[in-house]
Amino acid sequence: MERLHGLGRFGRELLLTLVVGGVTAADLASNVPGSREDDWLSWSVMAVSVAGLLAHRRHPMAAAAVTGVGALTWTVSGHLGELLNLPAMVCLYYVALAGSRRRTWRVALLAAFASGAAAVAAGQEEGVVPSPVLEMAIPLVPLLLGEVVRGRHEMARRAAAEHRRETARRVREERVRMARELHDVIAHTVSAMTVQAGVALDALDSRPEMTRSALRQVRESGRSAVRELRTTLAMLRDETDGPAQPLTPAPRLDGLPELIERLPLSVTLHAGKAGGLPPVVELAAYRIVQESLTNAVKHAGARRATVLVHPAGGHLLIEITNDGPPHAPAVAAGEGFGLLGMRERAHSVGGTLEYGPLPTGGFKVRATLPTAPEGPP
Repeated sequence: MERLHGLGRFGRELLLTLVVGGVTAADLASNVPGSREDDWLSWSVMAVSVAGLLAHRRHPMAAAAVTGVGALTWTVSGHLGELLNLPAMVCLYYVALAGSRRRTWRVALLAAFASGAAAVAAGQEEGVVPSPVLEMAIPLVPLLLGEVVRGRHEMARRAAAEHRRETARRVREERVRMARELHDVIAHTVSAMTVQAGVALDALDSRPEMTRSALRQVRESGRSAVRELRTTLAMLRDETDGPAQPLTPAPRLDGLPELIERLPLSVTLHAGKAGGLPPVVELAAYRIVQESLTNAVKHAGARRATVLVHPAGGHLLIEITNDGPPHAPAVAAGEGFGLLGMRERAHSVGGTLEYGPLPTGGFKVRATLPTAPEGPP
């Protein structure tokens, strides 16, 4: 098989032509009793048929026409042989393989009619009695075989294309999930650390105690970010080398007080009892609160915020409001990856997310998450 591939396309075409031509020539020279003996006409037709067979891959219709006329000439002139139709059958196979179903049907009707008519014409000669039905069926066999093979090739191509699309879709989803996780971890912590570092810098000379407290908070925020980032990265890749490392559990709603303590923002938390929630729902709720408060610090210029987490009626209601300036521009709400990530998180568990500025100033984010997630974790 490797040697055949090494011949190249033209080499394989030439080899097939020589083999089929040799078999056909041997059958033509055998001179079946009751049929016409080989002569200059039959060998001339043989030469033309072999020349047409050379184009069976590049120009299958033209090759089928040339070899088909040759086969019909042999039949009409009284030559009988089991393999005289072989060149035409090879070309008809490639006609079906390289064409369409509609073209195969057209060629089948034409070839069957021509073969049957040639058999009837040949039957007028004494001693020659080819079967019209058999002659009509002969060209249908390679066409049917080529159609079956072409159909299987098309199915394989469609399956491969679908597999590529599905792979690309999963890669896009995974990239979005990774970006969302990294954004939620890094953006929140870096924003809080930046604000705390600014407080420490402002109070460096006049209020050293405040400076130390702010720097301690920066240190704790950094440590927390490293732990959470390590957990996130471990979940996003296969840990196959070495022993498994202990991982920090994914954030849940009972971690909101600790989250709020790290923020340079006065936050009032109203959290109802929400036991028994799926972890994926609690993670989504935690990240929505985290991103909303980060946006309040980073974009809205707010000083106070209120967080409401209340389970009711099979859903978890989450509301985050801040006291940013009235008529704040859209960017003050963090319009970009932050809100996009929150919306994706809500939709991933079958929930909804609404947000917008308040008439009296500030910004509000409202999410409703089902207690039983509809989307994949």
